[in-house]
Amino acid sequence: MRNTGLLFLLLFLFACTPKNSVEEESQTMVKPHPNWARSDYIDSTLQADLLKDKLLGLILGSAIGDAMGAPTEMWPRYDMVREYQYIDSVTMVLREPSAEGPWDFNLPPGGTTDDTRWKAVMIDYFEKEESARNNNQPPKLKAARFAKFLIERYQSELNRLKSTEGFDPAPYEQNMRRVNWLQEWALVAKPFAEGNVEAYGHRLSHFYGGEMACGGMLYAPMIGAYYPGKPDLAYQEMYKLSIFDIGYARDISGLTAALTAEAMRAKPNKDSLFQTMITTDPDNYFKSRLIGRAAYRIYKDAEGIARSAKSATLDQWENMQLQLPDYFPHDSLYYLQMQKAFQLLDAKNQDTPFHAGEIHLINLTALLFCDLDFAKTIEFVTNYGRDNDTVAAITGAILGAYWGASQLPEHLVDPVLKTNKNQLGIDLPVLAERLEELLAKR
Repeated sequence: MRNTGLLFLLLFLFACTPKNSVEEESQTMVKPHPNWARSDYIDSTLQADLLKDKLLGLILGSAIGDAMGAPTEMWPRYDMVREYQYIDSVTMVLREPSAEGPWDFNLPPGGTTDDTRWKAVMIDYFEKEESARNNNQPPKLKAARFAKFLIERYQSELNRLKSTEGFDPAPYEQNMRRVNWLQEWALVAKPFAEGNVEAYGHRLSHFYGGEMACGGMLYAPMIGAYYPGKPDLAYQEMYKLSIFDIGYARDISGLTAALTAEAMRAKPNKDSLFQTMITTDPDNYFKSRLIGRAAYRIYKDAEGIARSAKSATLDQWENMQLQLPDYFPHDSLYYLQMQKAFQLLDAKNQDTPFHAGEIHLINLTALLFCDLDFAKTIEFVTNYGRDNDTVAAITGAILGAYWGASQLPEHLVDPVLKTNKNQLGIDLPVLAERLEELLAKR
């Protein structure tokens, strides 16, 4: 009888307890407690407003660099000088559409290429990763899921192409460009996702002709933004996702992510930024036999080029046979020193303007030579030429994160914002907001 009375008392108390409070208590009890801290993955001193400014700065800065280099991508430098004399602003993209280039004819100033499209793709990927992660798991990335995500994106573009209708060839051509853009990536991602080591190695050796391409560098800055202020972690996560890189290119992709993450700190400085080239080495590349760490040698080459170029004096003007461009925005000495840097870079770089080592060298040289000045650095990279839209997009991402959107030149920001939104359907501030929301959930 005593047990029966106790049972009725418990039932009565349960029935009298408000339903919502029971559900809330239940949810609180079953919700797993994270075994990680937000400060492990984000610089804890980054206030919300500053984080927002830096995220938008990274995306805008990268798009500005992409837009400034897009009209002259792969041009010989003498053609650039003959056509533009000196590029210090965004101009019309007067070129045919291509898979890796612009997707429309004759874009207005501010038009971009695949370097900006990759930023949008990575945010889609981050959102998918977050949806697959439960509260108890740390915000780390999975290379196999990344590969699967790219395969699914490629398949969706194939389906878009297959469903194209009508007599007009333009939609077919446009959709075919979307397929071709992801084709090389999907061919590598598929065997990786399937765990087929032999097929993966075969496809990786054929990626864009088997060259030590800069695949990972296209999206490395976004990994740095995903772990703001955490360069070591950004390197490690990027290294995992560098499934399209070979050899030292993988190390360089990791360092690119680390540079961006360092730039995302609340209070970065020039010394701390370049110190990441030395202190960030979780995979012990410095212990590599025979050639050591190639990325570090590239950094020392960049230091030497910047130092030597900045020591040049005007009495070398005639020997270098220089002619100051009309409306050059800086003084004659700066122009001479920049041309000296170009000469020294030419002596180091190889014939094919794709590989990660060259892009890393141009990026670091520009950052060092221009002392992190945004406009000057992007001008340097753009006017040097070669794969200048990709290099400028990487450089712009690092400096955009370093300075924040509020410090970027308005004459470069405005056309890039408008053209990407109105002509290309890429709303850059919305991309930044989506990434900010993901980081806020941690």
